[in-house]
Amino acid sequence: MDFTLSPAIEDYRRRIHGFVDEYVMPVELNPDAYDDGENIKDEYLEPLRTKARAAGLWALQMPKSRGGQGLPVVGMATCYEEMGRSIFGPLCFNCAAPDDGNMILLEKVGTEAQKARWLQPIVDGAVRSAFFMTEPMPGGGSDPSAMRTTATREGNKWVIRGHKWFATGAGVAAHLIVLAKTSDNARKGLTAFMFHKDQPGWRILRRIPIMGPEEHGGHCEVIFDGLEIPDDDRLMEVGDGLKVTQIRLGTARLTHCMRWLGMAKRALEICTPYIKERVSFNVKLADHEGVQWMLGEAAMDIAIGRLLTMHAAWKLDQGDFARKEVSMAKVAVADVLHKAVDTAIQLMGAKGYSGDTLLEWMYRYARCARLVDGASEVHKMVLARNLLAEGPDFWKWG
Repeated sequence: MDFTLSPAIEDYRRRIHGFVDEYVMPVELNPDAYDDGENIKDEYLEPLRTKARAAGLWALQMPKSRGGQGLPVVGMATCYEEMGRSIFGPLCFNCAAPDDGNMILLEKVGTEAQKARWLQPIVDGAVRSAFFMTEPMPGGGSDPSAMRTTATREGNKWVIRGHKWFATGAGVAAHLIVLAKTSDNARKGLTAFMFHKDQPGWRILRRIPIMGPEEHGGHCEVIFDGLEIPDDDRLMEVGDGLKVTQIRLGTARLTHCMRWLGMAKRALEICTPYIKERVSFNVKLADHEGVQWMLGEAAMDIAIGRLLTMHAAWKLDQGDFARKEVSMAKVAVADVLHKAVDTAIQLMGAKGYSGDTLLEWMYRYARCARLVDGASEVHKMVLARNLLAEGPDFWKWG
């Protein structure tokens, strides 16, 4: 692949970098801008979103006909990395999880009527969304075949009963997607449905406390006790739920990597001025060989994660599912994020561990990277299965 950015993508990258520096990062410094979940309050977010729209930097992943910018996945990777330099950045451009993954999914597989009703308000920023898949034990998680939430057909509607949890953003979401069991078929037994938060038959049991910080709307535990959904609000065909999940998570896993790379870079941005000035044993920290090894290794690992991410993005743009490439990027970049932030904290000492920098926020956030959208161990298992099936072709070119 050619790593030269097109003039159009480079222009987006440059403008997003400037926007984040000028408008978003100053908000991070205001303690009043943080809500109870340690994310940006809506009263501070909405003016930034208005500026992003006016600057033509809104919803990069969506077609221009829908109010987005129509960037290819490689362009998204370039620009999401720039957004991710700020802990508030992706949300300002409507490129944050879980809305990002839900928009990409609905644009790919929704009917025109479904897109008008369910997708467009998310693109416009009028509503937020959530995706209900994970269940408490013994229900489905990384193994969707264990799913216990059911959808039973009654005439022209489906009745949903079951128990979900860790539904990101559900506390503030209006447009919701639920995955449920519709048969015992191992491959075609799941189906996806869309519903609105005001429909009866479901309730949020609790907003699960986490190490934090949270995404907007938290991570919720939910009970479905007779939610009725018209068949028109079924997503794809009956039995296509596993396909829906694969389509959604394929790109969504990679967009996490894009944003995490930006945060990893920001961690080194935060610590670098400090080690250039801090003197220890009459020598600046930056001149200590051990410090240089730590910094150089973190920088190298970010570059490796970026190559894996861009390769997967390029393959997705070629029409490939890029399952191996996405899994490799997901595992590697989750580790890179933790390592970069941990390195920055170590180099800044107590100051890095304190609330005087964003590093402690990033450190707590980074721990979830090895869990969300498939634990690292599951992705490694998938890679091993591919290797056993393909042999030396696992590494083939093209």
